[in-house]
Amino acid sequence: MGKARYHFNTKTLSFEELKTSVKSKAVKFISFFTSGMVLSAAIMLVVYSFLDSPKEKALKRENAKLQLEYAMLNDHMNQVSAILTNLQNRDDNIYRTIFEAEPISSDIRKAGYGGVERYKELQGYDNSTLMENTARKLDMISHQVYVQSKSFDEIVSLARNKEKMLSCIPAIQPVKKTQCVIVSGFGYRVHPIYKTLRMHTGIDFAAKTGTPIYATGDGVVIDPKGSESGYGNVIVINHGYGYESLYGHMSRIVAKIGDVVKRGQLIGYVGSTGLSVAPHCHYEIIKNGKKIDPINFFYNDLTPAEYEKVIEQASRQSQSLS
Repeated sequence: MGKARYHFNTKTLSFEELKTSVKSKAVKFISFFTSGMVLSAAIMLVVYSFLDSPKEKALKRENAKLQLEYAMLNDHMNQVSAILTNLQNRDDNIYRTIFEAEPISSDIRKAGYGGVERYKELQGYDNSTLMENTARKLDMISHQVYVQSKSFDEIVSLARNKEKMLSCIPAIQPVKKTQCVIVSGFGYRVHPIYKTLRMHTGIDFAAKTGTPIYATGDGVVIDPKGSESGYGNVIVINHGYGYESLYGHMSRIVAKIGDVVKRGQLIGYVGSTGLSVAPHCHYEIIKNGKKIDPINFFYNDLTPAEYEKVIEQASRQSQSLS
């Protein structure tokens, strides 16, 4: 029970008890309650502005942990990407070179995934950029791993056929080194008849008429398709894998169109038919339709010292024999 309150009445010169009405009590209660609510709200606002609730603290810890894990994941992906780049370089410049396969283009290796819509569900968050970049990088690595896996499948297949391929690719001189002399190599040479500087698309092996000429790799004798113009009696062998070899100015042809020949098999004899000024074998290598320097295809016949000598002989800018 609350204490009674009094006031002094100057007229009666006595103390009289103060009576509080219900309305006054109600107003007083409402005023007190409202002040308390306002004060509480102010305190809560200050507290939540500067201090985290337990739930917010837990969420922030979880968010920080996820950011750390994303950072670690990106570091791991960078390491994987570096290893993958090394494998790609070895694949293009070593494995595929050994097996005479074309390198995989950068456009295929680096091809991206989808558009912006692919990562739409990752947008709208505080860390959207981090999540989207990580997802994009992971997709890129996954694609590159897939392409590399397919490349290795192809390399394995090529390796299984390596023995056959090695026997087909030209690898010896068409005329035995003890029976010939290289008098003109690949490059611009003075034509012996027209006396003008022209591109000489092969190597001339000077030898006596009737000296044997051999197939430089396994293959099938094919129709020269117009190559006989100026080459006299000529043979062209398709070795597969994009390689062909041409042997010109023969005195006599032994192998016929359609014959399957082996490396080292007799196919004809040295002569001076066609546009030629002396007995020799004009020898060419064609790779994917383009004539290339045959000097790089004698590795089965020569020692390193002999190979250096052959390069020196072929590089002399002398007059060709055809």
